[in-house]
Amino acid sequence: MYEEPYRWVEAVGNRRQYLDEQFKQGSPVVALTYDGGILLTTVSKGTPKLYEIYDRLALGGMGHPTDLEKLRFSLLEMAHVEGFNRSPSDVTGSRLVKYGIAPVIKQAFEEVYKAPFIVRILVAELGQKPEKDALLTINYDGTFEETTGRAVLAATLAVQTKMMSYLKEQTPATLSLEQALDLALRTWAIGSLAHQQEETDQQAEAKPPTSGTGSSAVAILSSDTLIAHVRGIAGERTIECAVLDRQATGTSKYRSLRPTDLARLLPKAFQSVVAN
Repeated sequence: MYEEPYRWVEAVGNRRQYLDEQFKQGSPVVALTYDGGILLTTVSKGTPKLYEIYDRLALGGMGHPTDLEKLRFSLLEMAHVEGFNRSPSDVTGSRLVKYGIAPVIKQAFEEVYKAPFIVRILVAELGQKPEKDALLTINYDGTFEETTGRAVLAATLAVQTKMMSYLKEQTPATLSLEQALDLALRTWAIGSLAHQQEETDQQAEAKPPTSGTGSSAVAILSSDTLIAHVRGIAGERTIECAVLDRQATGTSKYRSLRPTDLARLLPKAFQSVVAN
């Protein structure tokens, strides 16, 4: 009887190891506020990772497509029921996350005899005013964090920290959509390269260290190197971008950026990415 709590803690620890392993092939997601709204960006292998949830709400995710779809539909249903029973203004990202989806994910994670959700989720909310914009990230164990200005999803906490550090160093006081797209793709490259470096370090753990090289090298990569990384994988993946546009007419502020939009907005260095 006295062993049961220990067994539960051990089982939860094993689940964390299992889930962390599942995100190794995941693609980072970057969200940035710009002078006209909120931008979400990722690079996908074909399955969409960015979605509209409600008039002023968008979702970005990484993990198992089936689990992501299940939770996306749950959020859609919660949002529309809330909007019908109350009013559209009562449908907020904070409410949907804190009282809706996060408890569901937490319960699934802690019930060790059932399958957990293999997902990490980012919810973006466009406020009535720029200072009311919000970004919420949810981990596979139901823990969530609310930020403003910038947020990322990544395969590991270490990679996420590198991406956030890069954003804090590179983000100016104000961003146009063009600048936000450029910065978001470079930040995605930071995450992608940092994850590759982590895998290389893990494979070399049994070998003697060499000249102190490690994942910290990602922090000093130039913009040209980051752009080259995105261009190098563009042939087998898709640049996926969406915005919550404050100036959009109508109640829905969500808009996916098409290749023609990207060709117009991205700097010349990324034009071949759009062409591919």
